[in-house]
Amino acid sequence: MEKRLQELLRELKIGEVQLEELDRRRAQLRDTLLRISGAIQVLEELLNAGQQESQEVMNSEHPEMQPVASL
Repeated sequence: MEKRLQELLRELKIGEVQLEELDRRRAQLRDTLLRISGAIQVLEELLNAGQQESQEVMNSEHPEMQPVASL
C-alpha cells in the first residue's frame, strides 16, 4: 500500500504541475485574444471613419450624387 500511495502522490504532483501550466497558457491566450480584439476594434473604427470621410468628400465635390430626401 505504501508503494501505491507514493505512486498516487507522484501522479497528483504531476497533475498539479500540468494544471498550472495550462492555467498559465490559458491566461496568455486570453491576453493575446484581448489584444487582437482591441486591434480589430481600432481598425474597424478607422475604416468606418475613413469611409464616412470619403463619402463626405464625395458629397461636397458632387452634390448631384447626394440622395434625395423622401417625403
